[in-house]
Amino acid sequence: MIKLRNILFLAVVGFLLVSCVTARKVNYMQEPDRYIPHYADTLSFEDYKLRIDDRLYVYVYSLDEKVMAMYNAGGTNASQMRQQMNNGGMYGSYDLYTYLVDEEGNIDFPTIGKVAVHGLTTREVKHKLEEELGKLLADIPGFTTVSVEVNIVNRSFSVIGAQSGRYTINKEKLTIFEALAMAGDLKEFNSRKEIKIIREIDGKTTIKTFDARSKDIINSEFYYVEPNDIIYIRQIPGYSFGINHVSTVIGVTAATISFGAFIYAIVQTGINHVNKHKK
Repeated sequence: MIKLRNILFLAVVGFLLVSCVTARKVNYMQEPDRYIPHYADTLSFEDYKLRIDDRLYVYVYSLDEKVMAMYNAGGTNASQMRQQMNNGGMYGSYDLYTYLVDEEGNIDFPTIGKVAVHGLTTREVKHKLEEELGKLLADIPGFTTVSVEVNIVNRSFSVIGAQSGRYTINKEKLTIFEALAMAGDLKEFNSRKEIKIIREIDGKTTIKTFDARSKDIINSEFYYVEPNDIIYIRQIPGYSFGINHVSTVIGVTAATISFGAFIYAIVQTGINHVNKHKK
């Protein structure tokens, strides 16, 4: 009887130790040690370089109204175009306002034709279009210059395994912490130890794995999220529910002991019954 009670006691203690969610497992910005990795200072943010299947929003500014009308959907101003794109675009699509980077890395721009943009930043595309348009329109009487606005549309990242969904990137630099916050942050039993970012560049898929608990993350290559990234959050192995409050611990302990006592009583009754019949 004493032995069975000891086994039951050890089982309860083991259960509580395994199930308990500690601050060590869920807190961010912890100092690296032998359990939390140190990351080398490799942070070097670079402007996003255009890839195949990206879509560009291009708006041409000019003092010449005819030039504006020629390149900007009949003269629609920039704020109206952005609003229409956010609402799905004219006729339910923003395709009329944007330019697709095709498989050869080009966009097809009016009056210029094919413009190679693959591997360029939006700033580089802006300067390239301004130069090409300046040459093309130089012979128009009274023409001075044009200014071009270039932005990537439909920039987003995806999260799977936690608050699964697709989220819009609405700023130049989006950090991993901002991305997780947009997804509602991680729950107690989502692993921060092995977050994976799946990133495809020109048909090649790479997987980056890192520990988001490390303070060094802010200086590493893992800090910024890029358009079309997929962030995979796995559940801590062996966990199906968590114990993170004293009241929960007490409740689970009491329930486990009661259940153990109930099972013990049944087993002991059976043993007594067998022994009685043997006599």
